[in-house]
Amino acid sequence: MNDINPLAQQYADIRQGVRDVCKAFDSVYWQKVEESSGYPEEFVQALTQAGWMAALIPEEFGGAGVDLTVASIILEEINRSGANSGACHAQMYTMGALLRHGSPEQKRKYLPLIASGELRLQSFAVTEPTTGTDTTRIKTFAEKRGDRYIVNGQKVWISRIQHSDLMLLLARTTPLAQVKKKTEGLSVFLADLREGMGKGLTVRPIRNMVNHETNEVFFDNFEIPAENIIGEEGKGFSYILDGMNAERILIAAECIGDGYWFIDKARNYANERIVFERPIGQNQGIQFPIAQAYAHVRAADLMRYEAARLFDAKQPCGAEANMAKLLAADASWESANVCLQTHGGFGFAAEYDIERKFRETRLYQVAPISTNLILSYLGEHVLSMPRSF
Repeated sequence: MNDINPLAQQYADIRQGVRDVCKAFDSVYWQKVEESSGYPEEFVQALTQAGWMAALIPEEFGGAGVDLTVASIILEEINRSGANSGACHAQMYTMGALLRHGSPEQKRKYLPLIASGELRLQSFAVTEPTTGTDTTRIKTFAEKRGDRYIVNGQKVWISRIQHSDLMLLLARTTPLAQVKKKTEGLSVFLADLREGMGKGLTVRPIRNMVNHETNEVFFDNFEIPAENIIGEEGKGFSYILDGMNAERILIAAECIGDGYWFIDKARNYANERIVFERPIGQNQGIQFPIAQAYAHVRAADLMRYEAARLFDAKQPCGAEANMAKLLAADASWESANVCLQTHGGFGFAAEYDIERKFRETRLYQVAPISTNLILSYLGEHVLSMPRSF
């Protein structure tokens, strides 16, 4: 059957290249990773060696130097193949802070090694247990002493730290009570995890409903060289915001990939499954929900491309990035439910991969930002209604 994505012929070489890597990691591979609650190390390594994880790094530093549109297609195709970009996607969206705000020395030191796969930048530490998305009230504090910053505090839901060499860390460098605006006094650091484990850095894994490596992290006089601060001290909040639009667009693309995967699974099964001497897809109760979910995936896909277009043109895209993430997360979740319902009891069997992908795509109703917070953003900042919280 024809590809259900009419835009699949765009960037066909990129799509095929990603698919070629992913096809070596079939259903059996992902089931084994799930069974062992493991990390797909071989998969991530293969993507890295093929250069896909260095896509956003400029060519002068060993990367491909593509724009965000292409980067989003890479992550879309990973998820469309049945794999899970969540094991490695952070290297895409954390890269922006270093690319845009890092010093020339930092770029020369780290980017070629990240591009080659010798170093991984897969971890991003912002969220704290007592503040959630109220980022300006984080309590982790970095005090400058001589040529180092001493960090104390706690972070939560910090993913892939056990499989990363470097981590972007947001911490306060000026107490909240001493700044004029609450967004001031926050700084971003590039922390070297290779030197930190056991030296002021403690990691506690969080068991969760998805096979996703995420953790609580405790800083106890953890040292970071002063040269590892990204950009200016106290300006970190704007650097983090700068990367959030890219993050939302890339996550939207992953959800689009999931959505197409679920729709493909559902329509194929609906055409092949014979009950009462007819394919179940002949029944409107099966066919119409699949068709509606497909329409929603297509619509969300268009918003993803519009948001990416604006981002690549360096135009304001906050509303579009947020809407892309919202619509794509909703569409993938709808598609997941439709796919599971279409398969009936078989959808719960691990060998079909549906229950795994079902759990994985559910995450994006909550992370990296709740759909409710996106709605509040649109209500206040786009529709000029009163702040809802």
